[in-house]
Amino acid sequence: MGASSLNCAAIIAVKRRSRGKSHLADCLSAEQRVELIRAMLERVIEAAQGAATINRTLVVSPERDTLAARIPLLIDGGEGLNQAFELARCALRERGVRRMLALPADLPGVRSADLDALVCAAGDGVAIAADRRGSGTNALVCPVHLPLTFHFGLDSRRLHVEEARKLGIEPVIVSRPGLDFDVDLPADLVRLRHLHGTLSPAI
Repeated sequence: MGASSLNCAAIIAVKRRSRGKSHLADCLSAEQRVELIRAMLERVIEAAQGAATINRTLVVSPERDTLAARIPLLIDGGEGLNQAFELARCALRERGVRRMLALPADLPGVRSADLDALVCAAGDGVAIAADRRGSGTNALVCPVHLPLTFHFGLDSRRLHVEEARKLGIEPVIVSRPGLDFDVDLPADLVRLRHLHGTLSPAI
């Protein structure tokens, strides 16, 4: 299947920068947390734009912040990832996009090849990239028309699997080092520095 026939859009959701990564408040200052979020967002955007299976990249956020003007932005109300992805899905449906790749903005190790592998694994169905703990969802590919409810958050892998099965689809679970590492807890900062070095001079 050629890249053009996939017609897949990457949707990257990110909160208002000053409100993100509050669980890291004991380790990083407010300014450092903002810089970390910006750096990880840029890494995810770069991976999405370099992927052969992705036709377009869209960021969903309450603000543009330092996001480059060339990056399309869909403004949301900041209610959370699931609402942001649903808003984007409605917009993509109106534009005739067939499939979407839902991506949180805190995947510092993600590469274009990881996203291509996930999109290809989904085919015309659903593919889920679980986090390294096996309980969360770090990325999800699904057809835009599929009425799958997004459950990013606690126990999201199980919930997404159940959602897909309710719709008669057996989801593909994809495990790749670039997709299984997200940054939520203080221990993740240690791993981030060990595996990837510092993404931001402020950290």
